Amino acid sequence: MAVKTESVEKNLVKLTFEVAADEFEKACNAAYRKNVGKFNINGYRKGKAPKAIIEKLYPGVFYDEAVNAVLPAAYESAVKESELDVVARPEIDVEDIKKGEPIVFTALVTTKPEVKLGQYKGVEVDKIDASVTDEDVDKDIAATQQRNARMIDIDDRPVQMGDVIKLDFKGSVDGVPFQGGEGSDYSLEIGSNTFIPGFEDQLVGAEIDKDIDVKVTFPEEYHAEDLAGKDAVFACRVKEIQVKELPELDDDFASEVSEFDTMEEYRADVRKKLEKAAEDKAKVETENAVIDKVVANAEVDVPAAMVEEQVNQQINDFAQRLQYQGMNLETYLQYTGSTRETMADQFRPQAETQVKNSLVIEAVMKAEGIEATEEDVEFELVDMAKRYNMELDKIKEIISDAEKENIKSNLSMQKTVTMLANNAVVK
Repeated sequence: MAVKTESVEKNLVKLTFEVAADEFEKACNAAYRKNVGKFNINGYRKGKAPKAIIEKLYPGVFYDEAVNAVLPAAYESAVKESELDVVARPEIDVEDIKKGEPIVFTALVTTKPEVKLGQYKGVEVDKIDASVTDEDVDKDIAATQQRNARMIDIDDRPVQMGDVIKLDFKGSVDGVPFQGGEGSDYSLEIGSNTFIPGFEDQLVGAEIDKDIDVKVTFPEEYHAEDLAGKDAVFACRVKEIQVKELPELDDDFASEVSEFDTMEEYRADVRKKLEKAAEDKAKVETENAVIDKVVANAEVDVPAAMVEEQVNQQINDFAQRLQYQGMNLETYLQYTGSTRETMADQFRPQAETQVKNSLVIEAVMKAEGIEATEEDVEFELVDMAKRYNMELDKIKEIISDAEKENIKSNLSMQKTVTMLANNAVVK
C-alpha cells in the first residue's frame, strides 16, 4: 500500500493512502448484490437489473457502501505502515473516485505528544490524616438507622418539615409550561433542599389532595439560561404524607443490621470498616497528590482532539449510568434544562487533566521499563471472576485480546503510580 505522511502542525499529521481499483470494485460488486433488490428498472424484473445499468442511471450509487467496507482495514493498515502513534479519531476524506483507478483517502490524525519528564522520584507531599473519630462512627450508625427507618402514613394533618411526600407538580413561567417542570408521584423530603430555594418551605401546611400554588424565583446562576432569574409558579398537589420512625439503637438493632449480637460489637466493626476506608482514601489521595507533583514537573502539550475524545467518553459513561437508573441522556438534559454542549464544557477541564496525567504516567512507565506481567493479568482475571460471580474459564472466554491488552495497560499504569507513591517523600 502506498502511504504518505505530511506534518501539518505539532502532533497533527496528514496521512494519504489508497485502495487498489480491483479491491474497490469488489466492494462495489458486493454492495450491488446486497442492494439490487431495491431497484425497479424499466425493462427488467425487480432485483434483476445488471450492475452496469444501475450505475449508468445512478452514477456512484454503490460508492458510499463500498467505501465503508474497504476504509477501516485500509486505514488500520496505513497507520501500521506509517508507524504513527495515533491517539484520537481521525478526520477522513475521500478523493474523487474514478472507475478503474485506485481510490485515494486522506486522514488528518492526531499523534501522541512528546512528554519531557521533570523530577518524578522523591517528590514531597503532605501526609493525609486517616484517623477515625467517635463522631465518624456515630454518623455511620445514624445513617444506617435512617436507612432502616419505617415509613408511616399520615392522613390527619398537613405537611410538616421533615415529612416525605408524594407530589404532583407542573411549573410555568408567565403561564407557559417549561421543559423539565412537570412531575408525577415525585417523592420529596421536605427540608432536603432538593428543589429551588423556597419551594419546599411553601409546601409546609399543604393538605392531601388539595391544590396549592408554589411561587418561586429561579436563581440568577440557574443552569437553564432561559429560566435563570425568572419567576415561576408550580401547581402542586400532595398525594401522600409519610414520616420516618427510627429504630432504637440497641442490641436488637445491631443484630438486625449486622452479624453481631450487641451494639458494642457492631460499633467496633463499624470503626474497623471506617478505618480501612479511611486508609484506602488516604492512599488514593496521596497517589493523586504525587501525580499532581509529577505532572507539574513535566512538560507536555495536550492535543485538543485527545481531550475531546475523553470528554465524549465521559458523557457516554454518564449516559450509561443513567440507563442503569432507567433514564436516557436526552430525558436528563431536558429535565435539567441543559444541553450536550454545556455538559461537555463542564467535563472538559477534568478530561484535560486526565489526559495529561495519563500521558505523563505513561512516559514514566516507559522510562522505568514498568510492565504488568502475565501473572498480574491472571490475578486480575481471577478477581474479575469473583466480582462477577463467574467461572475463570468463562471470563477468559469472553475477554477479547484487545480487552486483555487494555487490562494489562491499566495494570502497568497502576504499578507506575504505586512506584511513584512509594518513592515520594511524605511529610
